Amino acid sequence: MKTLVTDFFGMQVYTDKGILVGDVDDAVLNIDTKRVDAIAVGNLNPEILELRGYSGIRIPHRLIHNVGDIIIIRHIASLFQKRVKEEE
Repeated sequence: MKTLVTDFFGMQVYTDKGILVGDVDDAVLNIDTKRVDAIAVGNLNPEILELRGYSGIRIPHRLIHNVGDIIIIRHIASLFQKRVKEEE
């Protein structure tokens, strides 16, 4: 299935555990393979990400689980340390 890169912009990104990560700001393209290598996510959820001054993160294509009305990525515990510590 082919999708326009611009369709990703503004989409919300969630983990497969239902946690909001942020919104897609941009896409990193591989011109040789004509595929998206990563998505740049901004408007980050301050309650879960402990990034110390970063305004966005880059999520590699291999972590993207599903794309529809939202983007679902694989949950990576190391990115979500702040929430994990608070829940303990």
